[in-house]
Amino acid sequence: MSRRGVVLLAAAALFLGGCGGQASTGDTEGTGSGSSSAGKVTVEWWNISTTEPLKSFWAQKVKEYEAAHPNVTIKNVPIENEAFKAKLSTVTQSGKTPDIYSTWGGGVLKQQIDAGLVKDLSSEAATWIADFTPAAMQAYQFDQKTYAIPSDIGMVGFWYNKALFAKVGVTTPPATWTEYLDAVKKLKAGGITPIALAGKEKWPGHYYWAYLAMRIAGLDALKQAAIDDDFTKPDFVAAGTRLKELVDLQPFQKGFLGAGYSTPDGQAATMGNGKAAMELMGQWAPTVEKDSGKGLGDNLGFFGFPSVEGGKGSATDAFGGGGGYAVGVNAPPAAVDFLKFISQSDIHRQAVETGALLPVLKGEEDSVKDPNLAVVAKALAAATGFQLYLDQAYPPAVGQEVNDSVAALIAGSKTPEQVAQAITQTAKSE
Repeated sequence: MSRRGVVLLAAAALFLGGCGGQASTGDTEGTGSGSSSAGKVTVEWWNISTTEPLKSFWAQKVKEYEAAHPNVTIKNVPIENEAFKAKLSTVTQSGKTPDIYSTWGGGVLKQQIDAGLVKDLSSEAATWIADFTPAAMQAYQFDQKTYAIPSDIGMVGFWYNKALFAKVGVTTPPATWTEYLDAVKKLKAGGITPIALAGKEKWPGHYYWAYLAMRIAGLDALKQAAIDDDFTKPDFVAAGTRLKELVDLQPFQKGFLGAGYSTPDGQAATMGNGKAAMELMGQWAPTVEKDSGKGLGDNLGFFGFPSVEGGKGSATDAFGGGGGYAVGVNAPPAAVDFLKFISQSDIHRQAVETGALLPVLKGEEDSVKDPNLAVVAKALAAATGFQLYLDQAYPPAVGQEVNDSVAALIAGSKTPEQVAQAITQTAKSE
């Protein structure tokens, strides 16, 4: 999605160092089935680690692996995020993949699996899959099988201005939707804009509907909707109704419908300059707030999306995304071995310590040095379930319809029922 590309550039930070290859070809198009001669093998790895610190970090790890495996050459191919997606789409449409390649899981990975392009890692990686947190694995598992290995993870939550909350007497973050709406009302009554939102870009708005669907319907219902293509069930309509409750309070900054995310007068800047009390955003938010505005320093806090009274979902279920590595179905055994090497605890911990990734292995939380990221890492480690961004979890057209329809609801041009119907119609047409 274009969101991740924008966020990566704006945050000058994370999201992942992916990899890619299907039995290495020795060329940059990934069109062969692995090159080897006299016992030597080349593994082609397509990744999006084109910026520091990960670019140099992974280059060094490639050297270390090759030194220990003189018969293996790792062809390290870093490709910029959006260019990577376009190039991978081209080669997969021709029925091929690199040996190891970046993936965000969800609907796109499932399409590649259904096309027979991805290696099932369930057996070969069985001894080390157990080292990963359940939340980190979920985007890459289908029908109890594992098709990729996580490298990074993140989650969406509310980033808030502690000083503005305190000013209106909200001393603890709201734990329920009712408490959340009450906090919004208090902020408005105190002359404070409750929420910054990039209405122009649509994807930030979908976070609200997605989280409400998670809390009301539960994760199983979102998974079932991907199977039966039905988003018209009462719980999905209720998610829109609850969101409309918030929208009716007019909680967003003036001109939010035309606001971008990381622009000088956009969502992140509004939050970072203290002109709004909170924003619902991923773990990159503090960096973008500082880049786009002044940043809040010690006044910045974080809390998870509240529970909804009577809902079927758990308040400890997280929503977000990350990145991992898939292996081409015809990749040589060395591809899986290299993936195991860069996924082992000591090496991944070093990657986390660079500040460019968040933990995906159990017990890595203490390696996160940034206090803002540390609170997100702690929440993820305790997550009881994980839902991938809906515009990645579902086929691209369905994800886009979620974004478009929720944006229309926020703008007042669609009802909760119309949102549910529009998403369902698109899903059934796919």
